[in-house]
Amino acid sequence: MKVASQNTLHLKAPAKINLILRVLAKREDGYHDLSSWMQKISLHDEITVQFSESPGIFLTCSGTEVPAAKGNLIWQAAEVMLSKCENGHDTGITIHLHKNIPVAAGLGGGSSDAGTLLKGLNDCFSERLSEGELVGLAKSLGADVPFFVSESQSVLATGIGDKLLPVTPLHNCTFLLVNPGISVSTQEIFTKFALTNTDKNSTLTGFRTLEPKDLRLAALENDLEKTSIKLFPVISKIKHDLQVSGADAVLMSGSGPTVFGVFTDSKNRSEEHLNQIAARLRHDYGEQVYLTK
Repeated sequence: MKVASQNTLHLKAPAKINLILRVLAKREDGYHDLSSWMQKISLHDEITVQFSESPGIFLTCSGTEVPAAKGNLIWQAAEVMLSKCENGHDTGITIHLHKNIPVAAGLGGGSSDAGTLLKGLNDCFSERLSEGELVGLAKSLGADVPFFVSESQSVLATGIGDKLLPVTPLHNCTFLLVNPGISVSTQEIFTKFALTNTDKNSTLTGFRTLEPKDLRLAALENDLEKTSIKLFPVISKIKHDLQVSGADAVLMSGSGPTVFGVFTDSKNRSEEHLNQIAARLRHDYGEQVYLTK
């Protein structure tokens, strides 16, 4: 398998939100088994890839401070894909990553960058890997990465996030995201959650898995929310502010701290009205407030 073309790629790496996130049990490998309804949204990072005959991976980043080296998942994704090419050691890849998605925010930005690059590079192969093979590579990079190599806009994810069942997206609505500018350690949140929820993890695993019939706006929930709010009380304040602003549902995404409000189109809210709400929230919480679909 070879890199078949030497084009410049322009890729969009979408953020995700967890509409439902249930933590089932801790695994022996340190991960947790999850059951989650995940959806891609229009907020996205921008990735530009150029191929050259000078071997190596070269990465630059803008938009925020993230490592432009092997510590970045997108670098690791490029390395994994080149290892699958017989001419990979002779191929040079220059990647520019422009971050729009907040870092360590519960929106899957780093995972999306990696998964989107895996998928984009796969399109340049003379013989493409199947989606199943891509998911296998993605799983080696992180729990959320498999979702971003999938073509599906919305999935029911189980396992550590690597078993994906396509489902109907939550549509006809606008998502208003608020990030207070705090970086949250997913590992810390899961560790503290496990310490305070051992009974639930051990007794309810078999009863808390999701089925497609469970996926509806009224069922939104996130098992990690209480743990994150204890560490970062501002999450609770953001939830309150979105609720009083008229959101039909409000939830923290992932391990936080980003909170999203769902505004359904059925209530005929104007774009101007939603922009006014977003402007008020930016005044209180900073610039990382986004209206997305």
